[in-house]
Amino acid sequence: MDIVWFDGHSSHYDFAYLREHCPCATCNEERHQKEKLAGPTGSAAAVLPMFKPKASARAAKAIGNYAIQITFTDGHSTGIYSFDYLRTMCPCDACGRIFRTSGG
Repeated sequence: MDIVWFDGHSSHYDFAYLREHCPCATCNEERHQKEKLAGPTGSAAAVLPMFKPKASARAAKAIGNYAIQITFTDGHSTGIYSFDYLRTMCPCDACGRIFRTSGG
């Protein structure tokens, strides 16, 4: 998914990246649990991941003028991605320096 922002910046979001960063309560809780398992070192190497096919989108719809809701191929569709959230999670290096701390 590509977005060109009002300031001229362009962001490209892979659907797997969007699925991994889903802002819904269920996904936030799962991420929190994974962080607990990783412990203070931040490494969950002892936890073996299950194979999951790369996520893609089945559908997307606008939520008012402020967000997008995506239905993924794994059936997940409860995440509502506000445009503010999408801008802060832009995967480019420049946005990473502006919006996120190192390691986050």
